[in-house]
Amino acid sequence: MKKSFAVGFRSRCAYRNDALMEQTGKSIILLGVLLIVAGLFISYGEKIPFFGKLPGDISVKRENFSFYFPLTTSILVSVLISILLWFFNKR
Repeated sequence: MKKSFAVGFRSRCAYRNDALMEQTGKSIILLGVLLIVAGLFISYGEKIPFFGKLPGDISVKRENFSFYFPLTTSILVSVLISILLWFFNKR
């Protein structure tokens, strides 16, 4: 009786370990994709004509001071990321 309990326990642990490894693999792939997108954005972000120049982006320039806060751009990026994550978690 002890032997069957141990076998059942091991198989449940193996199942949990497989599920954990699958989730870890998916997380690493997602992180890699995000890093690639971030790298492309850093490299080619200046070439996007509207990005950072939307109405609602705050820009203050003085003689010795400049301040820029891309409020509308941040909201747009947040909405796009939320839609992408919703799409991928839906599966």
